[in-house]
Amino acid sequence: MPLTDMPLDDLRSFRPDVAEPNDFDDFWNATLAASRAAATEPRLVAAETPISQLIVEDLTFSGFGGEPIRAWVTRPRSGKALPAVVEYIGYGGGRGIAGERLQWASAGYVHVLMDTRGQGANWGSGGDTPDPHGSDGASTGFMTRGILNRDEYYYRRLFTDAVLAVDAVRALSFVDAARVSVAGASQGGGIALAAAGLHEDVFTAMPDVPFLCHFRRSVEQTPEHPYREIERYLAVHRERIDQVFQTLSYFDGVNFARRIEKPALFSVGLMDAVVLPSSVFAAYNHLASADATIEVYSFNGHEGGQHAHWLRQTQWLAERLGA
Repeated sequence: MPLTDMPLDDLRSFRPDVAEPNDFDDFWNATLAASRAAATEPRLVAAETPISQLIVEDLTFSGFGGEPIRAWVTRPRSGKALPAVVEYIGYGGGRGIAGERLQWASAGYVHVLMDTRGQGANWGSGGDTPDPHGSDGASTGFMTRGILNRDEYYYRRLFTDAVLAVDAVRALSFVDAARVSVAGASQGGGIALAAAGLHEDVFTAMPDVPFLCHFRRSVEQTPEHPYREIERYLAVHRERIDQVFQTLSYFDGVNFARRIEKPALFSVGLMDAVVLPSSVFAAYNHLASADATIEVYSFNGHEGGQHAHWLRQTQWLAERLGA
């Protein structure tokens, strides 16, 4: 795969003017307030798993509209409150089977893997959280579900779930509420950006090759799916271009990045044909944080740094925890 975008020197200074609605903050404040008002206490039960050296639990918490969202909680057998990492999942995946992801817990963290409503049937071991909302005509996938109205758009529900996951995790007795970080790759990275931009008490953000940034450029220039779902939709609904991009402006990772003041560690693959490097740098270069780092994987595509990048994340996070 060749380089898919700009030269690295140009990427480092790429700070485009991405549309931001005047009522962006009002929209999200009202959305989160309504869902928080409908929330109930999170519920934890032991998971069925042969894993004995770590505690694995099934968490149900209230997401958008008070609707139940599932997550796996995996943690060390410790008698003290620990820092936590809330992880969000890539496009089409679900939380899978209890015990599939042990790395963060093995490194001493409470790891919370949030299920993605309505997804979980494209790869991995499945999901357990339905999305009980319909949509008007949409192209295949999730990118165009409800895309004509910001209130009905799929990612309004998913981003709200992500923020309320942080609320639920901070309330757990075995979590150090002041040290809850958010992370994820691809779609999970885009969700992490939204959660960090919307939740003032996130400790750090670690978006890995984040999807859902600079929608206009991404839809126009990305050669691979899922952005092409929107391209396909607009090829049919030619008269809806302005309306679609107006909706998407409320969900653009660049606009969430502008609100992130906490430490942030990004990653990008310069041969990525799924998430253009310029879309990642567009968000990164708009961060409000004074403590921001981006790891560049020059000869990788959308897989990014994989385990090597996780090792970098553990080092970076430990430094900020003073460990």
